[in-house]
Amino acid sequence: MQILKARFHNRDDFNEVYHRDLPNGGMFVATTTPLTGGDPVVVELFVKGLPGKVLLRGEVRSWRPALPRLRVRAGAVVEFLSDEADKKDFMLAALSGEVVARKRRHPRLPVTLPVTYRKEGALDSQPGELLEISLGGAFLRSDLELPAIGEDVVVDVLLPGGAVPVPLQGKVATKTEAGAGLKFVYRDGGGSRRIRELIRRLKAS
Repeated sequence: MQILKARFHNRDDFNEVYHRDLPNGGMFVATTTPLTGGDPVVVELFVKGLPGKVLLRGEVRSWRPALPRLRVRAGAVVEFLSDEADKKDFMLAALSGEVVARKRRHPRLPVTLPVTYRKEGALDSQPGELLEISLGGAFLRSDLELPAIGEDVVVDVLLPGGAVPVPLQGKVATKTEAGAGLKFVYRDGGGSRRIRELIRRLKAS
């Protein structure tokens, strides 16, 4: 997973590189790493005024090399994925002062990770996918009925390069039409280590 980091001192600096003309919104990100149109990336964005880092999945539209004599920086124009619309709109609203954003204890990494899930104690698993994950929780989407708020669930995740799915225990904290927000439950010392290893492998893949 290619992660492009972008830091801005204020909202005006961010607005200078934001592309409202792109269908899903996007931005120019300075990077000397050569990229090709269509490459999937994650933009790790920090703007003074936001409560913390925001990570958005995107696709490279174009990349340009540096032109030192013209003071042109190397970088890529990245269009955000349509699945990131809610997060992007919330970020823009927070920067404009329309909403107050709460700081997450753990930044969530955007992913598209196929999984199976089941209510704790149940034998039958259902297919789904994780769209975000952090040390504290994840966002689960499925075409089937998701467990209700407060119910315990087990999500089986196949680690990149792994052969056996790893079970992650959690509880449904929020639920919308888009999916369910899970809060991980650590019932043994290995729970947090498994999630740390999963996030490390996802970033490296």
